[in-house]
Amino acid sequence: MAAGTHQGAVSHEHLDYYLDEFTFRFNRRTSRSRGKLFYRLMQNAVRMPPTSYQDLIQGVRGRTGKGDHNI
Repeated sequence: MAAGTHQGAVSHEHLDYYLDEFTFRFNRRTSRSRGKLFYRLMQNAVRMPPTSYQDLIQGVRGRTGKGDHNI
């Protein structure tokens, strides 16, 4: 497997996200319509409610607050 999905370690709190991404990539590994990947991603993105920045960073280890971005 390429290092794109699994980067050496998976924390318990991110396991569900890792498995979702792995499943997505695994199910599309032999797709002949790879151009549709972006189209399908956009379809799913607009179906989901927006996620706030606070929701994204909630529970990030070592976060101190002011301007401490993990990007």
